[in-house]
Amino acid sequence: MKKMLISLALASAAIVSTAAAPVAAQTLPPAVIVIVNLDQVFADSAAGKTALAELKARADGIQSRLATLRTSFGTEGENLEKTRPAPTATAPIIAAWEAKARDWQTRKTQAEQELQKRDQDLQLSRQYVVKQLNDGVQPLISTIMRERGASIVLAEGATLQHAAALDVTADVIARLDKALPRVATMPPPAPATK
Repeated sequence: MKKMLISLALASAAIVSTAAAPVAAQTLPPAVIVIVNLDQVFADSAAGKTALAELKARADGIQSRLATLRTSFGTEGENLEKTRPAPTATAPIIAAWEAKARDWQTRKTQAEQELQKRDQDLQLSRQYVVKQLNDGVQPLISTIMRERGASIVLAEGATLQHAAALDVTADVIARLDKALPRVATMPPPAPATK
């Protein structure tokens, strides 16, 4: 019995010492990091510059149209208020004024819808440009990673500080200019739904 207790004690000690022994940590290769400023890539690449100029022209056109409509409808609305008939006016005069007021409101609503549609189209165009640039830049970044033996790519905005030698933005821009010198600013029409 004594031998059995000693055997159990030794077995327990072996289990405890095995559990208490430190587990060997997984050995990982050192991380090689490169940094890319995607905002700069999109703004400074040839495709990005051209697309941004086209989108800005469209945005400026929307603002110009908005200013014109505000002035036009504002003046017309003021004139309608000035010509509002008195409650004692005859029914045909009141009816004619109400028809003008409805016409003004209808045209104003249509103009607001037009501007809203143009703004939505502009937002879709911006998203399409970013998608094309992003789709074009991703394989280039992968190639640069392989060439530099990098295991991680970080967006510059995700870093607090970094050494300039880690930044591959200029290389990405140069390669993007060759691979994708231009992008479309008008997205393809959405597929028709049945």
